[in-house]
Amino acid sequence: MSPSAGADGSCGGARMPWAPFYGATPLADGRTRFRLWAPSARRVVLECEGLEPRPMEPVAEGGFELELECPPQAAYRYRVFVGDDQEGMPVPDPASRALRGGVEGASLLVDPRRHAWRHDDWTGRPWEETVIYEVHLGACGGIEGLRQRLPALAELGITAIELMPVAECPGQRNWGYDGVQPYAVASYYGSPEALKALVDEVHGHGLMIFLDVVYNHFGPDGNFLPHYAKTFFRDDLQTPWGGAIDFRRPQVRRFFIDNALMWLLEYRFDGLRFDDVHAIGERDFLVELGRTLRERVGPARHCHLILENENNQASLLAPGLFDAQWADDWHNVMHVLLTGEHAGYYADFVENATEKLSTAMAEGFIYQGQSTRKGEARGEPSGHLPPTTFIDFLQNHDQVGNRALGDRLPLLTQPEALDAATLLLLLSPAIPLLFMGEEWGSTRPFLFFTDHRDALADAVREGRRREFAEFSAFEDPAQRERIPDPNARETFEASCLDDAEADAPEHRRCRERYRQWLALRHRHVVPRLGSCHAIETRTLGDKAVQGRWRLGDDRTLTIAINLSAQAVALGRAEAPLACSLEACVDLVGRGQLPALSSAVWLQPVEHGTAEATT
Repeated sequence: MSPSAGADGSCGGARMPWAPFYGATPLADGRTRFRLWAPSARRVVLECEGLEPRPMEPVAEGGFELELECPPQAAYRYRVFVGDDQEGMPVPDPASRALRGGVEGASLLVDPRRHAWRHDDWTGRPWEETVIYEVHLGACGGIEGLRQRLPALAELGITAIELMPVAECPGQRNWGYDGVQPYAVASYYGSPEALKALVDEVHGHGLMIFLDVVYNHFGPDGNFLPHYAKTFFRDDLQTPWGGAIDFRRPQVRRFFIDNALMWLLEYRFDGLRFDDVHAIGERDFLVELGRTLRERVGPARHCHLILENENNQASLLAPGLFDAQWADDWHNVMHVLLTGEHAGYYADFVENATEKLSTAMAEGFIYQGQSTRKGEARGEPSGHLPPTTFIDFLQNHDQVGNRALGDRLPLLTQPEALDAATLLLLLSPAIPLLFMGEEWGSTRPFLFFTDHRDALADAVREGRRREFAEFSAFEDPAQRERIPDPNARETFEASCLDDAEADAPEHRRCRERYRQWLALRHRHVVPRLGSCHAIETRTLGDKAVQGRWRLGDDRTLTIAINLSAQAVALGRAEAPLACSLEACVDLVGRGQLPALSSAVWLQPVEHGTAEATT
């Protein structure tokens, strides 16, 4: 906990939703306190709109502070003097909640108490009820566009919206992972109050809302920290984005932990998804992060913490730390079985793919210490973890957007195979995640897009195309010219949801199938997920696997999937709860699972009859 904050979130006597240590904080007496960590600066001057410049007081360990009366919602910035520089460099506050003029502009004073919450009694929903819908806020029409979609998403069976990062990035459009102002809501989305109003409305529909946050790097444009806080970064450890953030320093830890607390306590997000934590070398920081967030949010609210972690560290998925992890292993082997693709990281999932899917269904991680194609040991044993520790998905922003042409699964595999995989996704005990438009079978691309300028724009465009030089379809430089320019506005516009597509009859039928299967999940699976654990998985043949789980009420959930071109024997004859091919229900009941299909059964343990759909 930051030393500035009381146990109730109060600061200087003023009742605050959350008072981070750094940045501009309104105080009870009407003044504002400014704090900046600038260990490389010899002095710092505050320049606030409507006031004369004021020098800030140096404090311990490279900090600078100042308290003064400021005009409401005024613009401000810091002028930092490093070395012999006599003019200083004007920089925005790295902990400001809003900016004027983008990442190189001025910070804005924001009163965190301005939004009047309408659903003040919301405490969230249990993790077992979670069905996640990942969206890019800009590509679904901004705050208003998402607001209009909420009734349909609730009716579909979604229980949690997950926003890709909303922190301020360069330009007017971005995936969000190039952020350099982690506390500030991107101005092209709206004000902090507008984002809080969205969170409030999501809660009014009975839905949770999660936020994707990026703590492993800063973007390449508009990051001024290296100038006045050089030791924020390490010079002995590099990442794909430059020097690694130095989480050995308490000031750096405080900066990011307070940011997470701001989203949870001030904006009232129900959970956070932490991007690429494998790029954070200090595991103990992640432990401190998880424990601190749990302690500060407290037991009265459901708070869900999610990792993206290629290291497959099961030890971080422990009580009191993190709830779940994106199950990349499950996705990757499913993608190989659905599409036959084997380039890049998919190469680790081609050999014995059927057995690998069996492992993923039973234990979550496939790699639990084994070596990858690069000869690197990856992962920790995960068989002891409950299935709800893993978030399964067939598509997400990474797996679609990091393809050269942003093509979605309906363009890459047979529709019957995709239906079979979808039934497995929606009715298995793991937590399912859908990517926006997936529920109606969208075929619109989701492309990588940015809004960089000049030389950086050229570097991003050419770098993007070089990434695919080793892929056979793009070995010819002329073919790589087909890869859309990330900085072109048309690239962003092509990635936006198309409601006309969603309204087409074939897409309405697809959405109805999702609605029916999610209804089965909420009726038959979700209430029984407590104490759920895998009993066994077995291969039924090439590309065919059956998994069995003991549910909390001692019933048995069985799911079989066959992605091969031939039927396989099931060795059972009960009618299924659901089948991805409705015309083949009778054949499934006779013990045969047709090609490109899946089926689900729910059985009492001591009885031989399965529960049938009503």
